[in-house]
Amino acid sequence: MFILVNLKAYPCDPIEVATAARDVAEASGARIGVAPQAADLARVAETGVETWGQHVSPNAHGSHTGSTLAEAVADNGAEGTLINHSENRLKLADVDGSVGAAERADLETVVCANNPAQVGAAAALSPDAVAVEPPELIGGDVSVATADPGIVEDAVAAAEAVDPDVDVFCGAGVSTGDDVEAAGELGASGVLLASGVAKADDPATVLEDLVSGL
Repeated sequence: MFILVNLKAYPCDPIEVATAARDVAEASGARIGVAPQAADLARVAETGVETWGQHVSPNAHGSHTGSTLAEAVADNGAEGTLINHSENRLKLADVDGSVGAAERADLETVVCANNPAQVGAAAALSPDAVAVEPPELIGGDVSVATADPGIVEDAVAAAEAVDPDVDVFCGAGVSTGDDVEAAGELGASGVLLASGVAKADDPATVLEDLVSGL
């Protein structure tokens, strides 16, 4: 199970979270990644934690003011990137372009989707993984694996039908080790979470709980 912590634009200390994630990953042997704001990528990568971008734009070098260039994300220490998060939706053609841009920069990709139908469409673009995140559960206290386990199972089936090589992650409401374990039992190979760690008073304690059942 891959645990990917998205820091969004929360007012947390990205270095504190990154250091905690690195230490917990090293102690447990679990795979934990942290996706900070683009401006913090290099600082977070310097901690030694697996670092991810929150987004890459579908364009290459050129006159694209305000874009997040995949090569710049990679050059600043990221190993992968989220694409099409529910809070930063793209048109399907742009999702395809962003996946291509990430591949060009040797970045691993996780494309976010709202439901199993979107998971299937995203899997057809051949990212490394697709994360199913019902928007109504994002930021809540109930994990999608508990609130709607069928959506996770259906997402796994949808991706499998299109491209068996595409992994499925689940997100929205994930905050405990029980949530991670439940996601794995439903066929997911990773979880995507944010507030459970980014808003925690003690990120290390939360992370330790998240990996406790692995």
